[in-house]
Amino acid sequence: MMFEIKQLDPETYRRQTRRSTLTIAVIFAVLAVALSSIAVMLFGEPGGDNFRLNVAGVVAGLVLTIALVRFQFWSQPWMAPAVYGWQLKRNLMRITNVMHHVTAGVQLNDPAAMKLLRFYHLGISQMHQLDANSSAHLQMIQEIDQHQQRMTALAIDTDQPRLDPAWIDAVKLRA
Repeated sequence: MMFEIKQLDPETYRRQTRRSTLTIAVIFAVLAVALSSIAVMLFGEPGGDNFRLNVAGVVAGLVLTIALVRFQFWSQPWMAPAVYGWQLKRNLMRITNVMHHVTAGVQLNDPAAMKLLRFYHLGISQMHQLDANSSAHLQMIQEIDQHQQRMTALAIDTDQPRLDPAWIDAVKLRA
């Protein structure tokens, strides 16, 4: 599946993801407390050890919260920034997992590897921006600039906001 980097305002992104995280945390807390209380009320012993029932209620609340997030909330507009951030990090991790193949391909001027590394640089730069992690970004600027200059010298388009999964497959096959 093709993933595309979107232009987002970092402040708005952080505000919206904090709000969705807080919403989900509150939902989890309410479900955990409610399910624990119901379990103790239905199956517990007055004055007895109901620890297992409380834990079972918390676990059930967690499972229910995960199901709600994945199947109900995931497609909601208020979750879009958090979903985008998760997808960005997931796709960057896919590249990180084959980075040894990518760097080997870049050394050979393989166009797919060059594009893949450029997408990675653009994505990681945005992730650092969205997460307000400027120190990590500063450490990569020289590498990013050198790679961009190399792509320009090889007449490869440096505008790579989309991740083509075929690039990953091509890089793995050439290694």
